[in-house]
Amino acid sequence: MGSAEVADRVYQGQPELSVIIPAHEEAGELPGTLDNLCVVVAELGVPAEIIVVDNASRDATATTALAHGARVVSERHRQIARARNTGARAARADRLLFVDADTWPAAELVARALNALDGGACGGGAMVSMPALPGRFYRWGLATWNALARRLHLAAGCFVFVRRDAFTAVGGFDERYYAGDEVLLSRQLARWGRRYARPFILIESPPVMTSARKAVWFSPLQHLATVGLVVLCPPAMRSRRLMWFWYGRPGA
Repeated sequence: MGSAEVADRVYQGQPELSVIIPAHEEAGELPGTLDNLCVVVAELGVPAEIIVVDNASRDATATTALAHGARVVSERHRQIARARNTGARAARADRLLFVDADTWPAAELVARALNALDGGACGGGAMVSMPALPGRFYRWGLATWNALARRLHLAAGCFVFVRRDAFTAVGGFDERYYAGDEVLLSRQLARWGRRYARPFILIESPPVMTSARKAVWFSPLQHLATVGLVVLCPPAMRSRRLMWFWYGRPGA
């Protein structure tokens, strides 16, 4: 990508949307994710900034993000919640969208999220879709998550949108936790929203597309063990060591 093309992607004015991507060693995933987001915001015609939070990476995450037109901020403490909050503090818009580094929302989904915020919602999330899930177990797991999310109004961490005033009012993502911070934020925003008649919503369609790489990295038994630990011992989510499922990857 040439320097002129990169310069065209970097919005210099006051943005109306800040997209925040926490990224730990995501140099391989970021080009596709950033290219998709740039196409989306261009299609929607919304003045937007894209912020990549380099979360203690040892690879080319930061330089890759810069080369694809993103702003880069650094967060050295390896924690997803803190990385998201660091990005929110750096953001300049009142509408915040948190997207994972392996996630590719469609323009229609982002448009619906922005319309929801403009219509009075405090925030929300979306149903999740994963391409080429390897096996019935993983398809069942995804369907179970979507059913729970629909029933309890929970946003998946790969796609969370929120107004800044609501985000600030509930204290952002809870940095006591190394996993499940998006679920906690969903519940806090829902309670706050009920108080001020500003709902927390879940977009049914289109779903957000995110990668199925954890289904490749980890076995069904490892998935079940993680779910069991979280359900039976929620305080375990305050330990990065116990939440290895979110912080480890093969060969690391």
